[in-house]
Amino acid sequence: MKTDLDSARDYSQQIAQTIRDAIIAGDLPVDGRLPSEGDLAARFGVSRPTVREALKRLAAQNLIRTQRGATGGAFVNRLNFEQAQEHMVTMATLLLSMNRVDFETAVEARFSLERTCLPLACTRRGPEHLARLRSEIARQAIDGLTDEGFCASDVAFHRALVDAADNPVLSWHLAGAVEAMQPLMNMITYTARSRAQIIALHSALACALDDRDLAAANAAMDELNAYTLELGSEIRTRRDRNRS
Repeated sequence: MKTDLDSARDYSQQIAQTIRDAIIAGDLPVDGRLPSEGDLAARFGVSRPTVREALKRLAAQNLIRTQRGATGGAFVNRLNFEQAQEHMVTMATLLLSMNRVDFETAVEARFSLERTCLPLACTRRGPEHLARLRSEIARQAIDGLTDEGFCASDVAFHRALVDAADNPVLSWHLAGAVEAMQPLMNMITYTARSRAQIIALHSALACALDDRDLAAANAAMDELNAYTLELGSEIRTRRDRNRS
């Protein structure tokens, strides 16, 4: 590992980046133990608290884990797609909330991304994917289901649709689109939406996947996209009317 540090930059950040680069390059193998805090401090010519801060940065990114005891220390983590999806959802949610992305932009991004899964989903969907889709449709039709419950089921339905493409990289990339943007849209549109219409469109999507009919799947997705935009426009009109 390169141990020369730039005195004009934060030392702990540089150390964390150096260790991260070594993990990516394979110089520090998965489940391998990192040098001790004292050894790292000596190598980089910094204090142990500085090294400790660098390790905290790496732990926050799930790149390393720490263990106590005589055989403990800091070890390189084996990342998985589930952990990476959680990070993606968190970052997407923060970006949307902090930068106040407008409704139409979020809708455009979400449906464009989700639509890319349809060809693969129509080809690769298995019985378990169809069962998840049907289960969420049935849940959405339950009398007395709360708005929060309907929103959660809506998200779960679209996660199942994405997962039907059977591509973990696509599922990872779209985690933010579904689990960050979908709740945002639901939060804006829930007072105007027709649950029956959404259930009908979800049913059309599920049937299209069941029949492996890409044209029907695209048509249902286009209709859902248009309905979502219509709801956003209706909500905006209501708000403008209430302000005047």
